[in-house]
Order: sequence, then C-alpha cells, then structure tokens
Amino acid sequence: MINSASLKVSIITVCYNSEKTIETTIQSVISQDYANIEYIIVDGKSTDHTMEVVDRYKKNIDKSASEPDRGIYDAMNKGIKMADGDIIGILNSDDIFVSNTIISEIVKAFEKNTEIAAVYGNIDFFKDELTKKVVRTWITKPYYPKFFDDGEVPPHPSLFVRKSVYDKIGTYFPDFKISSDYEFMFRAFKVHNYKPYYLDRFIVNMKIGGESTKSFKNILIGNREVRIAWKMNNMRPSLWFWVLRVYKKIRQFGKQ
Repeated sequence: MINSASLKVSIITVCYNSEKTIETTIQSVISQDYANIEYIIVDGKSTDHTMEVVDRYKKNIDKSASEPDRGIYDAMNKGIKMADGDIIGILNSDDIFVSNTIISEIVKAFEKNTEIAAVYGNIDFFKDELTKKVVRTWITKPYYPKFFDDGEVPPHPSLFVRKSVYDKIGTYFPDFKISSDYEFMFRAFKVHNYKPYYLDRFIVNMKIGGESTKSFKNILIGNREVRIAWKMNNMRPSLWFWVLRVYKKIRQFGKQ
C-alpha cells in the first residue's frame, strides 16, 4: 500500500436495496493501494440485507448512514457533507474501479496539475457481471470551451472533484431525478470555469441500466432536466446540441 499519501480522497457509495452488488463495490474500494482514503456509505434505509453486508466491512468503512432520503442526489449530498477529504469521488453501489491502482493514478494527476479542480476519464458498461462482456464504452476527451455545446459531458462515475469546489458552488439539486450530475458539471466547468483534467484511462466499470437509460420515459425526463440545467444557468443550447447529444450516445454502443 502506498503510504506517502498527502491528499485525502473521500469515496462515497450511495445505495438502496443493493445487497446483490454492494459487496463487490466495497471490495473494489478497500483493495486500492492508496492509503489515505476515507470511505463513506450512505444508504437510503434499505429493506433488504444491504446494511448487513455493509456491517461485515465496518472496519474498512470510515462513516456510514442509513436513513430515508429524497433520492440518489440527496444521498450524494449527505455523503459530501460527511466527507473530510481534499478530493471526492462517488462510486455507485453496482459499479467498481477498474484496478486497485486507479485512485493512486488519479491523485498523481491532481498532484502533477495543481491548478485543476477535477479529474475524469473513461468508463465501460457491463450487462451483468462487471468483469465480463462490455456492452457500451464511453471514451470521452479533454475538456475545451465548447465541450458541453458539442453534446459532450464527462462521465460522472469517473469524476473526482476537489471538495473546495462543492464548498464554493454547492452540490447536487435533489429535485432532479436523473440529470443533477449533468447540471453540477455544467455549473462547475461551463459556468464557473473550474478546470477539469481528462485522464485518458478507464476508471470505472459500470453496470448498464441506470436511471437515465432504463426506459424511454426516463430518457425524456433526463433530456428535460438537461434543458432545465442550461436554463437555470442562464444559457440555452442550440438545436444542433440535441442532435450531437443523441449521436454521441449511440456511438458508445459501437466501441466494444
């Protein structure tokens, strides 16, 4: 394990009725070779055996809470409020890090580029087991001024942000069901001009079927919330933005 760890990294896992997947998520965090990790689990008062699994790893978990919440973004906000780290990453309860060195690599990126506010990278989506068949690949690109205008967005599961950013501009809007992560990144990078760094590396394996894509209704809700995200930040996307947004998502299914 790497012990020369100056930057503290808080990793937050939010969960609800995740007994089938959360153990793998926990193991991917506690197996990291970076020493200075604070691990936080925020549970939405699960009714299954999720917290029994969490309790088996209580010596590896620094902070936890299990109480009703208003949804995933409310739970994320609770975790951010609990966090003491210099850097915060959010790993959902059915996702895993691609390797046990990935946090060390992310910290090195922050240490090498001291002016950056965030690090993001690529992610793979899997249908069932998170180490088998890839069904979607999201390879992103370095940030540039027209990044969001061109239908791009950093993959939120890969995002690590300095806590000072959350402290200064706020966290996630809990009233959004699907796209509050989009709004936060838009607000941080497009509106407030915080500088993110693209680490050209796969960071997370993600189970496909999240809220944003599991139904046509949710896709419509997500797009409506994206439109609201632009409006609430006093901006308006072009019609071409919507075409690019759909096209770039479709392309991700052809990169396995």
